[in-house]
Amino acid sequence: MAALAYLAGFITGIIFLLIDPFKADRFVRFHAFQSIFFNVAWVGFWIVWAIAGMILGAVTKGLFFIIELPVNLLLMVGGFCLWAFLMYSASQGRTFKLPIVGALAAKQAGL
Repeated sequence: MAALAYLAGFITGIIFLLIDPFKADRFVRFHAFQSIFFNVAWVGFWIVWAIAGMILGAVTKGLFFIIELPVNLLLMVGGFCLWAFLMYSASQGRTFKLPIVGALAAKQAGL
């Protein structure tokens, strides 16, 4: 169930924090909180990156857009791989903590 907390991002994280048999399980709570915090940080990062891309694209008269395309692709693939790794490690019963987000999730889950 901890791996499913990552499935639809913060939505499934919130659902697993509200469902009765899982909200008391520290392992599931940790992964639910980490899913929520990771997805909120990821969306925040993409908003900042999009704004920075528009500004840099305007300043460089469109030259940055050529550089931005492969960088966006690498970031998307990297984010997907991290998401898949988090799901896999949770399904194996491990609590892999992301650097900042993992500490916050552990504190919230009581680990």
